[in-house]
Amino acid sequence: MSDIQEQIQHRIDTLVDTGAESGVQVAVYQDGALIVDAVAGTADSATGRPVTSGTPIFGFSTAKNVTATLAHVLVARGFLDYDSLITDLWPEFGLHGKATATLRHVLTHTVGLPAMPREITPDQLPDWYRVCESLAAAEPRWRPGAATGYHSYTFGYLVGELARRATGRPMRELLRDWITVPLGIEGQLYFAAPTEALPGFARLEQKAQQWPPDSDDAEAILAPWERRPSADFGNNSQILRADIPSVGIATAHGLAAMYNGVLQGKLVNSARLAELSALAFEGVDQIFGSPVRMALGFPLGRIGTRAEENSAAFGWPGGGGSYAYADPERGVAFALTKTRLVPTFDTALSVTTLLADYLSGTR
Repeated sequence: MSDIQEQIQHRIDTLVDTGAESGVQVAVYQDGALIVDAVAGTADSATGRPVTSGTPIFGFSTAKNVTATLAHVLVARGFLDYDSLITDLWPEFGLHGKATATLRHVLTHTVGLPAMPREITPDQLPDWYRVCESLAAAEPRWRPGAATGYHSYTFGYLVGELARRATGRPMRELLRDWITVPLGIEGQLYFAAPTEALPGFARLEQKAQQWPPDSDDAEAILAPWERRPSADFGNNSQILRADIPSVGIATAHGLAAMYNGVLQGKLVNSARLAELSALAFEGVDQIFGSPVRMALGFPLGRIGTRAEENSAAFGWPGGGGSYAYADPERGVAFALTKTRLVPTFDTALSVTTLLADYLSGTR
């Protein structure tokens, strides 16, 4: 057992033993080699079923790592171009001043459609065509490219509809054929999971007292269900079986292996990697009011640090505390998934700090 494997295993064992966490997975690749594959706790607290490195866990927006990666593979394969107009493939999207929007705007969260139209509720999310029709008819909150703001659920449908129109295929098929099968990680990353796989998934849990009360702020751009992750949502079989590529199911190993494939040139070449990890938009997030530096599809900077301290790292956290990132400068692909939803990223920060300390002593 390597030193960093032992350190991270001890850290997540302690988090589970103290009750801070119920089930955790951590996977890390460095320069193409898997150096950490650690698990602790249970996949289902009610039954005591243990979590393994192959247990899929619904991770909310950690799936944006997968969707953004697929967008770059679509460009690399010639199906899309970053600066082509969305209306070239999706003419009806041009309503209400959206005719200038491009894939680049989608990837930098600058299209101006951060929130689902109010007629779309969680129950409607599995209806792909209804959601996309509503997005095409929606009025943007700002001119495409003028500002950035977290596109919570809309992001996956925008990328996914462009992918569907360009290839004729849904995101779940592109994920399987372009990422999971070539990388040998079938069953570890899912959009629209097959029914027969559901019994092996982890069960999310959530303690209401850990979360602040729901806000009825009429000025809030995102609806409460878009802002706050719910264990009930992530355990819902209808949601798990639906193609909703802003959220998804993954193992930590699957996410880290995907990012390792990016870094090792298995999914995109070195020129594409340099482009996708470069600063593409900088501003104040119109949803959260915080400064943000966006690469094409990802926020820049490792969680818990100022972006400029680690500007080459990119990746998405997920509501409830999961996280995945890639760092081209250090050759590192990292992922942490977990079964207990909490309103902080303390566990991810604890583990990534441990990893950063280890890397600083070996590089």
